[in-house]
Amino acid sequence: MSRRLLQLVIPVTPERRMFRIHDPSVDPDAPGGPLPPVGALISTNREQLWVGSLQEDIDVRLVLEEWDEAPPPCGDAWDEEAKSAIYLRGQLSISMGLAGTAVRGLRLAGGVGDYSVRVYAGNRDQVTRRYAQLFDRHRNPLSDEFQQEKKTLEGLERYLVQLWRESLAATGSGRLLLPGRGVLVIAGWTVLTGWPTAMRCGPPPDWCLPASCRCPRSGATRAWRAWLMTSRWWSP
Repeated sequence: MSRRLLQLVIPVTPERRMFRIHDPSVDPDAPGGPLPPVGALISTNREQLWVGSLQEDIDVRLVLEEWDEAPPPCGDAWDEEAKSAIYLRGQLSISMGLAGTAVRGLRLAGGVGDYSVRVYAGNRDQVTRRYAQLFDRHRNPLSDEFQQEKKTLEGLERYLVQLWRESLAATGSGRLLLPGRGVLVIAGWTVLTGWPTAMRCGPPPDWCLPASCRCPRSGATRAWRAWLMTSRWWSP
């Protein structure tokens, strides 16, 4: 059963009718980014996901969730849905362009790798219609009446972004959970585990590692960190 690891609920101010989820090391304004999601819910490249909004003067509500595996679909409660994938180095940021950064360097439990993403959207057309009606009722958009009614629309357009890393067994990479003390055989080598931990493919400083591994045939032992530094995807 899938388990939610993180949930973040924040207001977001779309810039040019979009907000951007990306790896913190990536500048979303640099050349080579995705095309603006005009007429689409999302637009992506390797390290960025741009979410299209119908607003640019009204804040929207974003719920960001990380799961340990694919969560149950929840499309019935939403008007639109899109799926994609993004590569993240264990963190993500949410950019609002000139309005600033909504989230900077949020650390993810899944670590470094490719993340599957589902994006849901709701009430987009409703907010657009109600905002247009404000201008019909009030000639002066700076009036108190206009501004008070505008505030009732804040957060009504909403988004749910769910992301997760596929399991090691399904993809051959990613995160491997060790339940506790015991022995685990990976690619013909016996890993001696001493504590609950999580190992993942990525730079060695990010890893929590047991002390050694042993070949079940020859009985030879090797330092786990030295072996892993010269190996790829846990293959000797």
